[in-house]
Amino acid sequence: MQKISRLRWGIILVLLIAAVVNYLDRANLSIANTTISKEFGFSATQIGLLLSAFLWPYALANLPAGWLVDKFVTKKMFSWALGLWSGFTILAGFVNGYSMFYGLRMLLGISESPFFTSVTHRWFPSNERGLPTAIINTGSQIANAIAPPILTILLLTLGWRGMFVAIGLAGIPILLVWLKLYRNPTPAEDAQIHGVVETATAQQADQPKASWGSLFKHKTTWFMILGNFSIMFTIWVYLTWLPSYLERSLGFSLMKTGWVASIPFFAGIMGVLVGGVISDRLIRRGTNTITARKIPIVCGTALAACFVAPIPFVHDTTLCIALLSLGYFCSQMLSGVIWTLATNIAPKSQVASLGAIQNFGGFLGAASAPIVTGIILDATGTFTNVFLFGAFLLMLGAISYGFFVRKPLQVAE
Repeated sequence: MQKISRLRWGIILVLLIAAVVNYLDRANLSIANTTISKEFGFSATQIGLLLSAFLWPYALANLPAGWLVDKFVTKKMFSWALGLWSGFTILAGFVNGYSMFYGLRMLLGISESPFFTSVTHRWFPSNERGLPTAIINTGSQIANAIAPPILTILLLTLGWRGMFVAIGLAGIPILLVWLKLYRNPTPAEDAQIHGVVETATAQQADQPKASWGSLFKHKTTWFMILGNFSIMFTIWVYLTWLPSYLERSLGFSLMKTGWVASIPFFAGIMGVLVGGVISDRLIRRGTNTITARKIPIVCGTALAACFVAPIPFVHDTTLCIALLSLGYFCSQMLSGVIWTLATNIAPKSQVASLGAIQNFGGFLGAASAPIVTGIILDATGTFTNVFLFGAFLLMLGAISYGFFVRKPLQVAE
């Protein structure tokens, strides 16, 4: 078992580092968009569309990505994904026009879609998946926190083209380590991990098969889509509009905004880990597995709504930053657990599929967030309704998971 432990935590470490690079690949355009727009003469509308070019294809590609991971070998799927998204990032450093740039951002979204389809269900028993999944998901929060200073330094020293190439090249050593390290558990290891004596082949033979589309016949699937849509909307308001809020509403300078904007994201790192630890600890104390996964999701989301709603009515800057940080901390308590929940809800042969469908709903919310926020700002000139709408959606997400996601999906015989 010691050998298994070393290998599986090594896999988690590789995925954590890959997650950081994955999110830096997404964030590089946000850091360089002003420089790029000046070089090419892009309008603000063109830059806005370019920033969203990643999100819609990413959301849609999650649907087939999960099915592909379930159908084909996890190692090969992730290897292709990592190689392709690194290559598309490198190529973006050589673009000479808007159409090529837009196309590469779309391809980046498609190629990154298989990343978060879970592998923890293969290497960890159900009562130990919360923490490793949470650790992988801290990669996004680490990247969000460190992206502004790191990418700005690369931009100033290498130029925006050099920055894209450098971040793209960072994925190559991770790919080589992954190819060397990862494998699925052997039947004997599977028995040790999951406490069963039958082989994986026998388990799969005894399990009824169902089509990918059959997942949509369950109300649970639709409420997971709705719940994650509602939660991710507000998270991506943070990711896309927080600097603008700090400048427009709190009067921060550009330099000060860069540092203050990282505070909620550092809080988010802790939130992801806390949610995973709470979930696993509840299971070890005898709580039903699905309930233990839902507690950080529902409580974290509801608390986030309570912290986000009063933000526009607070005039003390310190208190405002504290509420922003607490809101983001609570919203991230579910970040890893929400993926782990899919491993407990889905039939064994469709874990990645259900996780990807849930993520599809989340990134529909993410893609909508910057657009809806812009519409509200144009209509009202303030962030008041943005925060109130975000708090409403967070509560809707808590209700969706709390009342309508209750038991594993049954595969029809």
